Amino acid sequence: MEIGVLLGLLVGVGALLVANALEGGSVASLFQFSAMLIIFGGTIGATMISVGLRRVLAMPRSLVKVLRRRRADPHELMERLVSFALRARREGLLAIEDEVRELEDQFMARGLQMVVDGVDPEMVEGVLVTESELALQRDNEEAAVYETAGGFAPTMGIIGTVMGLIHVLSNLENPDELGPAIATAFLATLWGIMSANIFFLPVANKLKADAREEAHLRHLVIEGVLSIQKGDSPTMVREKLRAFLAGEPEKKKAEEKEAGALRPGEERA
Repeated sequence: MEIGVLLGLLVGVGALLVANALEGGSVASLFQFSAMLIIFGGTIGATMISVGLRRVLAMPRSLVKVLRRRRADPHELMERLVSFALRARREGLLAIEDEVRELEDQFMARGLQMVVDGVDPEMVEGVLVTESELALQRDNEEAAVYETAGGFAPTMGIIGTVMGLIHVLSNLENPDELGPAIATAFLATLWGIMSANIFFLPVANKLKADAREEAHLRHLVIEGVLSIQKGDSPTMVREKLRAFLAGEPEKKKAEEKEAGALRPGEERA
């Protein structure tokens, strides 16, 4: 579970509700069915025209992916690849086949299986790079749907406010009701801006950030797989993959750097 997403949503909405209460407003006053219908209905409709029905229907799945994403540990990926390099160097590539079949990481499993099967290195690299690029493209397309919705929501808010003001100005015979009616009209603008900046656009940014991180990890795997295919020593594999860990603050990385220490049984390049 991605706690940061839920926490950010709670903090953002909570801050607005607290500020509204401090100004003497009530929570109930912020909710009006017609305004919310214009914002969310209009936004979804405009987004559907822009990106198509299939991608709009996939929005809930993208949101679930953001909330339930489990971040892969790059250190664990590196150590797993180093372990494969060690065994392949000692016992040959065929020795790792059974272990490869048990991998949960299907991207790594496909790459190593091609290596075990004796596929040409250029072909291995080409297949894995293409798969990585297509995955990144799919992830960015999911983000683009939320980004599109975030662009339409504020405009729908303005449309809702204009509609409300038209209704107000057509009923000027009741001056005492003008104030509440105008306030209600502006709720559409509030919901349009709020939904865009607290929900649609932040989710889009999170999807893009996750896509970049996952692409980075796939590149780490590609480098490791190709190094194993070349017959590089475990030490050389680790040194190559350390470049992908730049900025990782975990203690494990710092410990591995000390004195260039080797894991038990590893060979120097």
